[in-house]
Amino acid sequence: MASNRPAPQAPFVPSQRDTDTFGYDRLRTDEGPFEEWNPTAESIRPVRGRHRVSKQRGGGLARSSTVLGVGVIAAVGAGGMASANSGKPPVAITMPDLPLISDDSSEPADDAATAFSTMGETTEQTAQGTSDAGEALRSRIIAQAELQQDQIDNKAAAAAVAAAQKEAADAAAKAEKEAKAKAAAAKAAAEEEARKKAEAERLAELAKQYTLPTSSYTITSTFGQAGAYWSSGYHTGLDFAAPTGTLIKAIHSGTVTFAGWDGSYGYKTEITLDDGTELWFAHQSSISVSVGQKVNTGDVIGRVGATGNVTGAHLHLEVHPGGSTSGIDPMAWLQGKGLTP
Repeated sequence: MASNRPAPQAPFVPSQRDTDTFGYDRLRTDEGPFEEWNPTAESIRPVRGRHRVSKQRGGGLARSSTVLGVGVIAAVGAGGMASANSGKPPVAITMPDLPLISDDSSEPADDAATAFSTMGETTEQTAQGTSDAGEALRSRIIAQAELQQDQIDNKAAAAAVAAAQKEAADAAAKAEKEAKAKAAAAKAAAEEEARKKAEAERLAELAKQYTLPTSSYTITSTFGQAGAYWSSGYHTGLDFAAPTGTLIKAIHSGTVTFAGWDGSYGYKTEITLDDGTELWFAHQSSISVSVGQKVNTGDVIGRVGATGNVTGAHLHLEVHPGGSTSGIDPMAWLQGKGLTP
């Protein structure tokens, strides 16, 4: 490495301001006197044309002459300050010769030009620095990739947890709904069972108060049955076929409101219950009660016969709620009282 040639020494000219102070309010004996140095034509080597520092080959970044000059000045200043502080003679600083490149691009660049940032470093140090920088960049890329992967994994895990929670909530809601439905069904079944039991008990009590009108009978005609045998075109009651003379009993307690002959009904007895319902017993062979008489459940009121418009011996029973002229089905009415004809 060649050193720069020293500049020619400028002639000594005594300062005209040797009594002036520099940066202080009084004369300092350890400063000055200062001398001025003016470059001359002899001290500066002329350079032709515009010049620039050649670019470093192999991809390196060439430093300009201005930057290099600033570095040299800083190094020289630092050396001078060290010499002033330590009292030791200054150390000569040598810098590599950097060739100047003229405007003629045909001139070959000097391979001696080196990057200013790597000056003073060995080949191993430069390689080591490059390797360290590459390793640091690789580590940062790997760390960033791992962070992104962790974020993706965390997001997927959170989504899985949310889906599992939603599935569990849906399953719990479904189970709760099914449990409520089962409980409601069980409650409804229990209520229905209780209702049936209560109704059976009520009918049992009513059965003690009501009884069928005769025994040893056969149901031959039902309510609403159509036929030419009846003047209205349909049957208005319920027929219990039984031998003539079979006893007829009061179905429930009440008052006899009619007892006698009634045309096509033959001998007929009417009993009015406490709720106003009228029970008609027709085609009797004989009557055992009179109008105004009070009867109780099971009392004999007459006998089966074949009087009136009939084809054989039987008891014709009609039920008229509230004394209405049109009757209802005696079969359903008897069943409502706990009786099964």
